[in-house]
Amino acid sequence: MIGIIMFFVALVMLLFGFPVAFTFGGIALLFGVFAEGFDMFAFMPFRIQSYMENTVMMAVPLFVFMGIVLQKTRLAEQLLEAMGKLFGGVRGGLAISTILVGALLAASTGVVGASVVAMGLISLPVMLKYKYNKSLACGTICASGTLGQIIPPSIILIILGDVLGIPVGDLFQAAIYPGLVLIACYIVYILILTWRKPEYAPAIPYNEEDGTRKEQIIQALKAILPPLTLVLVVLGSIFSGIATPTESSALGGVGALILALIYKKFSFKMVFESSLETVKITAMVFAILVGATAFSMAFSYTGGDYIVEEALLSLPGEKWGFIILSMVAILILGFFIDFVEIAFIIVPILAPVAEALGINMVWFAILIAMNLQTSFLTPPFGFSLFYLKGVAPNTIQTTDIYKGVLPFIGLQIMVLVSIVLFPDFYGMG
Repeated sequence: MIGIIMFFVALVMLLFGFPVAFTFGGIALLFGVFAEGFDMFAFMPFRIQSYMENTVMMAVPLFVFMGIVLQKTRLAEQLLEAMGKLFGGVRGGLAISTILVGALLAASTGVVGASVVAMGLISLPVMLKYKYNKSLACGTICASGTLGQIIPPSIILIILGDVLGIPVGDLFQAAIYPGLVLIACYIVYILILTWRKPEYAPAIPYNEEDGTRKEQIIQALKAILPPLTLVLVVLGSIFSGIATPTESSALGGVGALILALIYKKFSFKMVFESSLETVKITAMVFAILVGATAFSMAFSYTGGDYIVEEALLSLPGEKWGFIILSMVAILILGFFIDFVEIAFIIVPILAPVAEALGINMVWFAILIAMNLQTSFLTPPFGFSLFYLKGVAPNTIQTTDIYKGVLPFIGLQIMVLVSIVLFPDFYGMG
C-alpha cells in the first residue's frame, strides 16, 4: 500500500500549493528510498536522457514559440476588431465573434493563457460597452480561450501522444471533429440564449464609419487569411504525410515569424522575448516531467500500479465502468490540479488498464483531452478564471466569471458524453 499512500500524499501537498515538480520528485525520493533504497533511482538518468532525445517532445517548445510570436503580433486584436464589425449587427454577434476568434487563435497559437488575456483586454470592454450580460461575456471569453486544449496543434495532445505511445498526427486528426462540434455548441447556445433573452446581448447599431458591408467583409478576410494559411500549412503538412508533427512545428515557428514581418511587428527584441518565454514554459513542462518520471518509478516499484490495475479491471461493467470512473476521476482532479500533472501522473496509471480492456487508445486520448479542457474552467482553480480576473475591469466580480462559465462547462461535458456514446460519429469507432 506504500504506492497508494504516496499518491494521496502527493495530492494533498499539491492542494496546499507546493511546487508540482519538486512535490513529485521529493515524494518519490522519500518513499522510494524508504521502500527500496537508493538503487531504485540508478536508471533515472537514462529515463531523463530518453525524454531529452524524444523527437515528439521537441514539438512542444516549437509550437509554444509559434504561439508566443503570434501573440506578440497582436493577432487577436486585429481578428476581434474585424470579426466584431462583421457580426456586430447580429444579436449576440460580439460573443459569436469571440468564439470564432478563439477557435482561430487555438488553431494558430494554442496558448490558452494568451488567448484568454488577449480577448479579456480587447473583447470584454466592448461587450460591456454595448450592455452585454456580464456573466455571458465572461463565460464566452473563458470558454473560447480554452479551445486551444482540443483544437490542434494542442500541447496536451502532444504530451498525451508521447505518454500513451500514439502518433501525434493521429491525435491531431481525431481532435478536429470534436473541436468543431464544441465550437458549434457554443454558438448555438449563444444564439438560443440571446433569442430567449435579447437584453443579454444586444445587436450593435450600424456605424457608417466602419464602411460598407463589402468593405467589412474584405477587412475580415484580410485579418483571417494570414493566420488561417499558417494553420492550413502546419496541419496540412502533418495530415498529408509531408512532415512529422515535430517538423511541422518548426515550420509553424518560421511561419509565425513571417506573419510578424507581414504585420510589421518583427524585431530581434521580440524574437528574444518570445524565445525567453518559450524556454520558461518548456522548462516548467520538462521539470514536471522529470518529477513525474521519478514518481511513476517509485509508484511502480512499490506495487501501486498493480493494486490500481487490479481494482480498475475488477470494476462492474468492465470497459464502460472503467471509462466512466476514469473520466469522473479526471474531471474531479481537474478542479484542483493542472492538466500537465494529470497527463504525466494519472494517465500512465490508466493507460495499461485501457490497453488490457481493448480500448481504442486514440479515442481514449481524445476523451482525456476533452476532459482536461474542462479543468481550465472549473472553479475554484480553473486557470482561465484567474487569467480573465487578472485583466477584467473592477466592475466584474469573481461570481460573474463563475456563473458565466457554468453553462460552457455543461456544454463541454455534453460533448464529452457524446464522444463516449457515439465514437463512430467522430470517426473513432
